[in-house]
Order: sequence, then structure tokens, then C-alpha cells
Amino acid sequence: MIDYKRKILSNGLELIVHEDRSTPLVTVNILYKVGARDENPDKTGFAHLFEHLMFGGSVNIAEYDEPLQMAGGDNNAFTNNDITNYYLTLPAQNLETAFWLESDRMMELAFSKKSLDVQRKVVIEEFQQRYFNQPYGDVWLLLRPLAYKVHPYSWPTIGKEISHIENAKLDDVKSFFYRYYTPDNAIMVVAGNVNFEAVAELAGEWFGPIQRKIDERVPYPAEPEQTERRELTVQRDIPYDSIYKAYHTCSRLDPQFYSLDLITDILSRGKSSRLYNSLVKEKKLFSEISAYPTADFDKGLIVIEGKLVKGVEMKVAEAAIDSELALLTEKLVEQTELEKVKNKVESTMEFSEVDLPSRALNLAIAAYMGNIDLVNSEIELYRKTTAEEIRQTAKQIFKDSNSSVLYYMSKN
Repeated sequence: MIDYKRKILSNGLELIVHEDRSTPLVTVNILYKVGARDENPDKTGFAHLFEHLMFGGSVNIAEYDEPLQMAGGDNNAFTNNDITNYYLTLPAQNLETAFWLESDRMMELAFSKKSLDVQRKVVIEEFQQRYFNQPYGDVWLLLRPLAYKVHPYSWPTIGKEISHIENAKLDDVKSFFYRYYTPDNAIMVVAGNVNFEAVAELAGEWFGPIQRKIDERVPYPAEPEQTERRELTVQRDIPYDSIYKAYHTCSRLDPQFYSLDLITDILSRGKSSRLYNSLVKEKKLFSEISAYPTADFDKGLIVIEGKLVKGVEMKVAEAAIDSELALLTEKLVEQTELEKVKNKVESTMEFSEVDLPSRALNLAIAAYMGNIDLVNSEIELYRKTTAEEIRQTAKQIFKDSNSSVLYYMSKN
């Protein structure tokens, strides 16, 4: 059970405080409601670029890391298609240092050509290393535009192409910052050895003066229902042929998500899962195989990906996957199998509450989903999911006309 108190500041900043007297630490997590889906299709990769720029100094603080380290803290951040999340942990008595640092960079970054050039170089190098210079690196650069034709999920967080970052201008960067990095577009969670009233007072003091407001959002273009199978075949210098099958699914916010998530666990969670038992252990068609949902805040994907054993034909491997998916649409999952995956979900969720940063992030995500109470009640939604709901979800998703298939072939 994660206890919390909540307050909305006059400038729209949502403050959530979780008091935990058992630790000498405090975590400050700031979730900005901006991700890759908010980018201009001709200027992608900006949300990820900002993840780097936010550490390059703000209007009154030349360096972010040094004062935080002097206060005994550390920090990190991540970006995905829906959000950008910054978090730091430090001794509770130094909480005001965190408020000083975070409020200053929310107010205004130290925009300069030098900072942009430095971070642009870092991002371009990351793009090249992660997506072009390692095996299977460009999969999502290929799979996303295959599956999405209208919605901005059609590009990965890093961006569509390097040129978008290479050509980013300082005015473009400033415009993106002032549009999305606003108090009323952020959720701040403070978790640890703190007092709600004291934190609320500090928040008002440090963040209250920031009065920028987010512009009215334009609705994201809805992805039309897919009615035909899509295929793409590429050849790369890789050791093993691989297959990626993506199916359109519901959003993370949809009640159907819980049956979808359990489906992926039934298919590939652990060595007793269906895909591992059947296709890796028994039939020896794949060296590894997995299934997972993208869990996006708009309608997402479920992806089945696997590396084929050398000598196995692609059509044989894909037919074996399809047979396992068909079983889910035809037969009810036995109660013992369903209970097993539900127990695994519950243990994972309980484990995620052990450390302070995870609790803070869970609270921020639940708040963004529109119901903070989900942080405590979501496990019940998994528990209530029935075998029939799982079958109906599988029938709705696993249709050939709803699939986008990437055949990722070895040149050898």
C-alpha cells in the first residue's frame, strides 16, 4: 500500500507526496507529459534531445550534476513516446537542493548554440551506435512505420532520421521547451522521509512563480483500423534470421489492457511459458522468443519477436507462432496457468514498490493515467481478468489482417 497526499499548485503543477519515515532519502520525480508523439513529423527526436539538454545547465545554474553530487545525490532520466521523466535521489535534509535545481530548469534552460551543439553530437552518436552500428539495431526504425501510417507512434523516440537532429535550430529547441515544459504539463512526486506540509510549502516557494501555461493540445491523429496484412523483408549483417510480428491493440488506459498483458505473460514469461516450451524447448525452431505489449497511452502494439535457429525456414517458424496464437483464440486458458501468471504479475508489482524511485514513478504514471489510486488497486484488475476475457482479447487482436510482419534476414 502506497500512501500519498496530493495538491495542485495555482500554476497547475500537480504535486504528490509519499511519506516514508523508514528511509533517510528522498526521491523527486518530475514527469513531463511530452514524448515523441508530440513532435512535428518533420522535426522528430526533440523529446529525446531535451532529455539531454535538460542536464546542460539552466538560466541561473551553469551545471546540474555538480551541485547535486555535492548534496549527496544522483539522477537519471528517460524518454518514450508518451512521456519524459526526470528523477533524482538525495538525503532528505537536502531536499531543497532538488527543488532549486528542478525549478530553475523548468523555468528556463540556458539556451546556447554551444549547449545544443554538444548535446546534438551526443544524440547523433547514440543514434548511430544503438540503431545502425549494432545487430538488430534498426528494427524499430522499420517496424513502427510499417505498423503505423497516421499516428505519430510511427517513429521511435530517437527520431525518424539523424538529419532531423542535425538540422535542429536553436529557435526550434526553444519553441519545443516553452510549449511543453510547463508547470501545468508536469507531475511532481516527492517520496521519502518528508512531511507533506513542508514539501507543499517548498513547492509553492520554488515552483509557484513559474507561470507558463501549455498551449491547447491538438488531438493526436487516430490510426485507422488495419485491414490488410503488411510485410517487409530486409537483409542485414546479423548472425540469425529474426521475425517481428506486430498487432494493433488497445491503449494502456483501456480496461482490456489487463487481459492483453496477461496474454503476453502466458506466451513468453519464463521458461514454463507457451512459446518457450513449444518453440524453443520442444520444436527447437527458435533460440529465443518473446511477446510484449508496448503499453502506450494511445492504442499500442503487441509484438512477438524471435531469433530462428540456423537452418529453420522462416515460413515454418512463423507458422509455429501462428499456431500458438490460434490456441489462445480457440481454447480457454486453464485456471492453473492463469493463476500462475497472475501471481507473477502480483509479485512484480509488489517488488516495484520496494525502492523509493520506483514508487515515485508508479505514482506519477498512475496520476498521468487519470487515477492515482491505480497505484494500489491495479493488481485487482489483473486478478479479476477471466479466461474468457483473455480468449476474446486474443480473438480481437490475432487476426492476419491486423498484423505487420518484419522479416529480418541474415545476409549469410
